[in-house]
Amino acid sequence: MRKASLLLFVVFSNLLSAQNNANPGYWQQQAYYKMDFFMDVKTFQYKGTQELEYTNNSPDTLRKVFYHLYFNAFQPGSEMDIRLQTITDPDKRMVKSFKVGDKEVKESRISTLKPDQIGYLKINNFKQDGQVASTKVVGTILEVTLVKPILPKSKSTFTLDFDGQVPEQVRRSGRNSAEGVALSMTQWYPKMCEFDFEGWHADPYIGREFHGVWGNYDVKITIDKNYTIGASGYLQNKNEIGHGYQDEGVEVKHPRKTKNLTWHFVAPMVHDFAWGADDEYIHDKIMGENGVELHFLYKNDKEILENWKALQPKTAELLSFFNKTIGVYPYKQYSVIQGGDGGMEYAMCTLITGKRSLGSLVGVTAHELAHTWFQHVLATNESKHEWMDEGFTSFISDMAMTQVMPPKNKKEDDNPFQSAYNNYFYMVSTGREQPQSTHADRYDENMVYGISSYSKGTVFLTQLAYVIGMENMFKTLKRYYHDYQFTHPTPNDFKRSAERVSGAVLDWYLVDWTQTTNTIDYSIKNIDDSGKVTLERIGRMPMPLDILVAYEDGTVESFYIPNPLMRWEKENPYPQVKRTVLKGWDWAYPTYELPLSQEKSKIKSVVIDPSGLMADVNQENNSYPKTK
Repeated sequence: MRKASLLLFVVFSNLLSAQNNANPGYWQQQAYYKMDFFMDVKTFQYKGTQELEYTNNSPDTLRKVFYHLYFNAFQPGSEMDIRLQTITDPDKRMVKSFKVGDKEVKESRISTLKPDQIGYLKINNFKQDGQVASTKVVGTILEVTLVKPILPKSKSTFTLDFDGQVPEQVRRSGRNSAEGVALSMTQWYPKMCEFDFEGWHADPYIGREFHGVWGNYDVKITIDKNYTIGASGYLQNKNEIGHGYQDEGVEVKHPRKTKNLTWHFVAPMVHDFAWGADDEYIHDKIMGENGVELHFLYKNDKEILENWKALQPKTAELLSFFNKTIGVYPYKQYSVIQGGDGGMEYAMCTLITGKRSLGSLVGVTAHELAHTWFQHVLATNESKHEWMDEGFTSFISDMAMTQVMPPKNKKEDDNPFQSAYNNYFYMVSTGREQPQSTHADRYDENMVYGISSYSKGTVFLTQLAYVIGMENMFKTLKRYYHDYQFTHPTPNDFKRSAERVSGAVLDWYLVDWTQTTNTIDYSIKNIDDSGKVTLERIGRMPMPLDILVAYEDGTVESFYIPNPLMRWEKENPYPQVKRTVLKGWDWAYPTYELPLSQEKSKIKSVVIDPSGLMADVNQENNSYPKTK
């Protein structure tokens, strides 16, 4: 497997060189980790060493570096704790709710953690190239003043000792989950902060998601021999470890006197490393498309066994769907691990809660597996562009579910994204929407963050299909994946992929939809007796319009009103219907006149956007006669 890992690294390096053709001048840092530590399963404390070879590919000279110490968030008085106490709608998993008199009180679970329940990550003996460097801990960030600057295109090696305690599980990471999983080890190690063309991203851990440096991980975990581990990367000593990883026909026996085993994982070209462990895990393994090993690690609980067995072929189907629809999964293993507090994506694996119906189990696996493409290969900054990660993932996983678990309701099958539109419309109706360009930590409410990132992010893609055509949108996904994999793409990179595929100018779309709270609202204002239709733009955001007209004599025709900002015309989405392309509707003009071929008395119906993919916030004025 070591040779395979080296080969994969060479392939990834070649791919990265190819990406620069799509984004000339692009650079990114590299971090190669070596970690070796011991986990005490009785105290949930762990100690180890880390060596990190850091390559500065930037044009800047670095005099400081920063590390994330995520576990420090799980302490009373931390920013995460205070945010739970001050946000109006705290995550239900992170608070205890009870009544005091007639008032419901929500108490931060972090605020009541005792010293042996908190999380921490302490750093000692930090050195740069063998020389002691000055460090300072500020909450969940380690600030390091370098002994010597790191010049552009040069490397430096950092070494440190770390001493950690796994917190009681409050969010994502932790020990003794609600389902009894011993260790959900995510965001557990000193992790280098990202430095890119925007500068440092040394964000404190308040509760949102992550951004990391691309690199390689070489990790040795020493733990009680009875514990089975599922993790990022490839197990290097599988025939010594056993636990279901050994080659077929190999029998692995551990001497009675052996108390612990050292698991050795290597994960090439990833930006995170996660693992889960339990002494009651069942470990199943099946082969997926293109020789990808699919691992399933779950509790030996009779209530969930049937569903976890049924999940396995469904996961293989999902892998195949994503390979076909987006691009080929680049690694040779993926692990579905019971753990965590819901579902969360990591490099080559996911941790999900396992006590679910089959539909829910497949659904959460579909979503987290899809994140491999839209976070762990296309590694957007989740703090700044969370809608790209969550929205694109929700879009493609919803599509996948219609294939892998077809809905019984035909209407739902016709539009699997309707709930995303409904959520977006609800958010707009509250008047509390914030732009998608808002930093993830700065949303006033979890509700707004969730709808903005998941639902409005999904609608970004479905509505793009309306703007440039469904075929072009799917071609864009593939082009985007091909051009920007193993990099940190931005919203502009995706927009450029769509422009290259379609030929349309799309800056207006990206700006209005993601950087403002402008809404789309077009209406049929009037139809006079001669059949002249007056359309009105009420919302600020411009769009091209598809209009379908049906007459009493049974004939149908369609009209396309281009958005001049696109400098482009979409192909007819209804080729079976005669279409007339009209002059464009410039944004400054509030109304537009459309003369029809028959008088009003002979018009049966007029509909703006019969596809329903344009997120018009007032559907009632989009048709004649008016419908509710």
